[in-house]
This record gives sequence, structure tokens and C-alpha cells, in this order.
Amino acid sequence: MPSLYGTVEMGGTKTSCAVGSTPQDLTDVLTFPTTTPGGTLARVIGYMRDQAVEAVGIASFGPVELRADHPGYGRITITPKAGWSRAEVVAPVRDALAVPVGFDTDVNGAAIGEARWGAGRDLDSFVYVTVGTGIGGGAMVGGHPIHGLGHPEMGHMSVRRHANDPFPGICSIHGECLEGLASGPAIEARFGLPGDQLTEADLGPALRLEAFYLGQMMRNLVYTLAPAKVIMGGGVASMPGLLDAVSEALEEELGGYPGLKEHGPGFVVLPGLGPLSGLAGGLALAEAARG
Repeated sequence: MPSLYGTVEMGGTKTSCAVGSTPQDLTDVLTFPTTTPGGTLARVIGYMRDQAVEAVGIASFGPVELRADHPGYGRITITPKAGWSRAEVVAPVRDALAVPVGFDTDVNGAAIGEARWGAGRDLDSFVYVTVGTGIGGGAMVGGHPIHGLGHPEMGHMSVRRHANDPFPGICSIHGECLEGLASGPAIEARFGLPGDQLTEADLGPALRLEAFYLGQMMRNLVYTLAPAKVIMGGGVASMPGLLDAVSEALEEELGGYPGLKEHGPGFVVLPGLGPLSGLAGGLALAEAARG
């Protein structure tokens, strides 16, 4: 009988829980708002306790502390989300359920899921990028996500402003960083509607701005990490025409250098697991924690 693992994708807006051993098992997903640390984790624990899971994997919004030898391991660090700075995530779940708990960022979790079961299979290196309420990225090299002193915060990279874009940016920390200019809330602040509800008159300008900023992100990833592919997920990534527009913008940004044909169409792709990338990654984190 396959092992039963619990998986949690904890975003700044909503949290999803499921159990299974592969993404195909994840048919009964519980989703609820991410409220306070105590309230959110109580719902996670209650759900998992009823399932008799052998281990749990948590892919969480951040920043988080991932250094296993650090006294703050398993916590949120400093976050704009009210009430969550320095909140314990791993310890309450581990102690309540008495099972091993794997832990990583939400984007690293999605990258791990795509590496195991999705569009990153058989790739030695790739980057998973999410463009939604925030922008983030997880880089996979040799089958493992990049961890260091902290973890990548790709959404906060600097980009040059479009000449016809007076929008000041919405990032509470940096203002006009990539996330401040190209995230879902930035689209809504500019045009008055979420990206998936834009009128035909606004969709074209929104796509041009998104492609301009995300094309710079892709160029930076090509030049700093040399991934074999970039997988682009998140709610904004599903805007009609955005994938092609970003691919064209990347070609323009690269300007023929380094001249690899692989950077053309098919280099930036959608997730193979669709919206289940993060939950799939949680299964892999749980499996690794169980050992």
C-alpha cells in the first residue's frame, strides 16, 4: 500500500491541504483563507489528524528560515503579512501530529513538484516562476532547489521602467521592483480589474507591460542561472497571450546573445501540473522528511 503523505501549500492569501502519494491522488483538496498563524495552522492540523498521514510537507509563503541548524528553522522571518513575522510553522504541525515535517518556500515547493512529475522532469536545471498576488521563483540545479544564506527572492529584482508607465509600483518594501510593477495587484491597481477580467481595450496594454517587465526577469535568469527552461505559473501567467508575449520579449532582451536556439519558443512554458505544482511539491517534501 502506498505511503500516505500530507501536503500543504500556504500562500499569503489562501492555504490548501491534501493527502496522497502522487499528484493524481490529490482529488480532495481543502482550501481556506490564510488568517492568523494559530488559526491557519489549527485548520491544517485538524485536517491532517483525520487522515493518519505518515509525514507532512509544507510549501509556505515567506521569507522563511530554511537552515536546519539555525534556531529559527521552520519559521516565517520578516514578512509584510500582518501577524506572521517570526511565526512558527514547522514546530506546531510536527508536535501536534508527531510525524516528520518537510519545509520549503511555496515557489521551491512548486519547482520540486514540477521536477518530479511535471514540466521539469529530465531537466538538470530550470527555474519555476510564479506571477500572481506576488512574484517569486525557485531555481532547481542537479535536482535540488537552491538554498543559501536565505532563499531566492526573484520578485524583488530591479527592472528598468517602461517609458510609458507612470505607475509608481505597489511593493511595500521597494516600490517599483518587479513584483511592484508586474504582479497581479499591480495590474489591478493600474486598470481597475484583475488580469483575467480585463476588457479587450485594456488587455493589450496590460500584456505589453507584463511582457516588458517579465522579459527582463527572464533575461536576468538566463544570464545568472543558465536554466534549461523557465516554467511560469500563477494566476497572471494564464492571461491569454502572455506566454507568447514574454517569449518574444525575452528574444528582444537577449539581443542575439548568447545565441542559443533553445532560448526561443518553448523555453518559457506553463506548468505541467497546472495548479497542483505546489501541492505536488509538498508530497515530495513529506516523502523526503520521512526518509
